Amino acid sequence: MQLYQNQQLKIYNSLSGEKEIFTPLHTGSVGMYVCGPTVYSNVHLGNCRTFISFDLVYRYLKHLGYKVRYVRNITDVGHIEDDADEGEDKIAKKARLEKLEPMEIVQQYSVDFHQILELFNNLPPSIEPTATGHIIEQIETIKEILDNGFGYVSKGSVYFDVEKFNKEYDYGKLSGRNLEDMMSNSRELAGQDEKRNPADFALWKRAEPEHIMRWPSPWGDGFPGWHLECTAMSTKYLGSRFDIHGGGMDLKFPHHECEIAQNEAATGQSPVNYWMHANMLTLNGKKMSKSTGNNILPREIFTGNNDKLSKAFSPSVARFFMLQAHYRSVLDFSDDAILASEKGYNKLMESLSTITEVKASSSSTLDIEIWKQNCYDAMNDDFNSPILIAQLFEGVRYINLLKDGKETLTAQDIDNLAKAMHAFVFDILGLKDEKGQDGSNDKLEGVINMLIEMRREARANKDFALSDQIRNRLTTLGIELKDTKEGTTFSIN
Repeated sequence: MQLYQNQQLKIYNSLSGEKEIFTPLHTGSVGMYVCGPTVYSNVHLGNCRTFISFDLVYRYLKHLGYKVRYVRNITDVGHIEDDADEGEDKIAKKARLEKLEPMEIVQQYSVDFHQILELFNNLPPSIEPTATGHIIEQIETIKEILDNGFGYVSKGSVYFDVEKFNKEYDYGKLSGRNLEDMMSNSRELAGQDEKRNPADFALWKRAEPEHIMRWPSPWGDGFPGWHLECTAMSTKYLGSRFDIHGGGMDLKFPHHECEIAQNEAATGQSPVNYWMHANMLTLNGKKMSKSTGNNILPREIFTGNNDKLSKAFSPSVARFFMLQAHYRSVLDFSDDAILASEKGYNKLMESLSTITEVKASSSSTLDIEIWKQNCYDAMNDDFNSPILIAQLFEGVRYINLLKDGKETLTAQDIDNLAKAMHAFVFDILGLKDEKGQDGSNDKLEGVINMLIEMRREARANKDFALSDQIRNRLTTLGIELKDTKEGTTFSIN
């Protein structure tokens, strides 16, 4: 018997605005699509939070025994600046500024994206399609929309006729927006001369002569619209209707709204049963922004090479920090907050490493099955990771009581407790014990601190050659030093 047969999972559906009992289209199988990155820069920490949130969803569905096909795309063409129809492609612009081919930019930042998510211990998706690898499918989708009368060709571009679509369907049902308001608020936008209405969006854009990324189509050389990519790739691998579609809250409109419209215009049915949206991550109480400098990259957290944090933090600590908030709530990242998370993470790992010290008894004074179901209840309530973590610390309390001889468990119950703790901490939350359980990490830390002290003495004696040699040798070994007013800290890459 699979676990999902005994657990009633509820998911908050952004489309209905309510928590709904999860019933997959096909018993025992789940199709899930999550909008992936536009690979024109290093992956943003806020994006990482979204991908960690859906990694949690993926892990839990697999734990329950579902066969999950998880599709997460790579956007490598068509995403125009400011999510608009006019302007420059984000990747093409980066390539122009860096004097590189667009695909060099795509490769560079795709590699970075994968490396960062691997450090966060995210499981890879089942399929990771690229927009450029699915141009034919996108052209075919456009043909279907045109054949059904919901698109039109204008000066070599193809646009979606939102007003006509809205007469038969409900454009705005996901975001709760009114079409008349949208049209009146966007009438003065530039580049609207090709469109019948300002709310119409591009399915295919004509490529100007200088545009590098271009493909032949029935309407002339051009490139696909951003929204179209996800419609074509999700339906190719999951069908015209599938279970879960996820992404960041910022994608609800216009991206996901347009996806629904495209699917309904092409197939006559709404594509997704459960829409899920992860909320934003702020930094020190303010929106993250490169332009204002209120920004931090994942690698800067891991190395400590930043001006926002007092020290370096491991990927598992950063992941644990993010999972301490529900995926639908705004989460503020700060030095104090992640320091507190590190203490909790260390306490959890230390407790797991000492569970083997618990001695079995002939009877049990704790009900492990009730505690374990409480853990499941947390996850069944729309993947409520903060409540699950609270339950795991209840498990930590049990372990401490057992070690102190204040409570007792039979050998079987100790085994159940250990297995459940391991499953929820490592398999579902996706944490790693980066401190290690053999003391090797403590020994390494001692050696590094000894070298830091030797370097401090060398600098005090003005022996800068030795000081630089120690730093450089540690750097080649993947150990970075950071000098602050309070002293020198290190991080291991």
